[in-house]
Amino acid sequence: MDALENILKRVSVRQYSDQPISDEDLRKILEAGMSGPSCKNTRDWSFIVVRDRDTLNKMADINGAPATPLKSCQVGILVCGDLTRSFEAAPEYWIVDGCIAAQNMILAANALGIGSVWLGTWPQMQRVEGQAKLFGLPETQKPHSIIAFGYPKEPETKEKLLWEEDRVHYEKW
Repeated sequence: MDALENILKRVSVRQYSDQPISDEDLRKILEAGMSGPSCKNTRDWSFIVVRDRDTLNKMADINGAPATPLKSCQVGILVCGDLTRSFEAAPEYWIVDGCIAAQNMILAANALGIGSVWLGTWPQMQRVEGQAKLFGLPETQKPHSIIAFGYPKEPETKEKLLWEEDRVHYEKW
């Protein structure tokens, strides 16, 4: 699958089969997350990989109904901002850098035939604090988002046409 096809055909998968994700594929997904750009190349992210069903269920409970996919996925990854590495002049860039890392992991998974869905955490502080407590995170690690990964239970059959001409402006508004 080429890059453009991967981007245009990616869908959010919320129901997963029992097929496990190999350590090799998981490493490729994480490597893709670490390969994206970051502010001043700070690489101000960290990741917690979760396969334990009980922990995945707790993560889902903390983030509420939208995080239900965690209850059937094979792997959940909590993306965190590592404030010890953030850019001093604009430390909030960890939020953008976390988004880029998450998107890269989602696209890598898609290229491998693995489904995923991005589950927001930041800036909903109840979720942020709940995940931080669950994992015993130090103050320097801020939960950003969770991505659920797994092989899709059902193949995606919907055509995805997202082009909206009225969203594009050339040279001026």
